[in-house]
Amino acid sequence: MAGKSKVRFKASDIWDSPDDGLRYEVIDGELYVTPAPGWMHQYGLGRLHVRVANWVDRHNLGFVVFAPIGVILDDADGVEPDLIFISHERAGIIRERGVFGAPDLVVEVLSPSTEARDRGVKMRRYAAAGVPHYWLLNPPARSIEPFVLGVNGYESVGVFGPGSTFRPSLFPGLEIVVDDLWAPGV
Repeated sequence: MAGKSKVRFKASDIWDSPDDGLRYEVIDGELYVTPAPGWMHQYGLGRLHVRVANWVDRHNLGFVVFAPIGVILDDADGVEPDLIFISHERAGIIRERGVFGAPDLVVEVLSPSTEARDRGVKMRRYAAAGVPHYWLLNPPARSIEPFVLGVNGYESVGVFGPGSTFRPSLFPGLEIVVDDLWAPGV
């Protein structure tokens, strides 16, 4: 009797996911389903989006989009990052349905259910796909942790927490006051 074959998903399967409020991603041919995000996730992401999008628009640098947006990295990897930036130079990867290629920046917001994946398999897939900048927004720690793609994968730029200001190399001149990303008292 032949061995049991394992079902492998294609990146494009993310387009066929149900409209049920959950997030469906395919990473290395495996299907991942994540529950809808919570308050701090969305609040921090929204505040970061405003700062980055305003800077990008003001300087005519490209396009900023937040989830849900499908990003096909290759045949086995279809993801829905929390926020992406695509420069004008890489705008050819944008299609009506989503993004087909590596954005210049991917931001993932950490949660207890996704942190291991965001720091593990997703980080490795983004690096393999050639995403130059990867930021992790961490609501419980009220911090942002940027990474820059190097020869051996992502290299940490540091962790910017309460009381600090993040100055991303991707956007010279932009200053993100970390405390401004989080709702006081929540």
